[in-house]
Amino acid sequence: MTVSEIKNKLALNVISMPDGDREVTGCYIGDLLSWVMGAASSGDVWITIMSNINIVAVAALCDTASIILAEGVTVDENVKKTAEEKGINLLSSEKSAFVLATELAECFA
Repeated sequence: MTVSEIKNKLALNVISMPDGDREVTGCYIGDLLSWVMGAASSGDVWITIMSNINIVAVAALCDTASIILAEGVTVDENVKKTAEEKGINLLSSEKSAFVLATELAECFA
């Protein structure tokens, strides 16, 4: 399943989507950046409420397929611009991390 397909199925908002055709292979949920760096896998959708510029660096380091910001979290223009420059898919939703994860799991069922 691709990031674009997940965006449509979960009704996500696009902040940055330079690679909507990127394949998603799993999911990781976490807000402690050092923990995410050690646990997220390449191809994961990373669900978080963190919104600072460091999320882009962590997503690039872990090679996540996308970041999904939960609970209506927003980012400033610098984060959006950096995500676009680094090729990081950045999406958002008003839904909780739990709801997003359960909906994502249904996509793979």
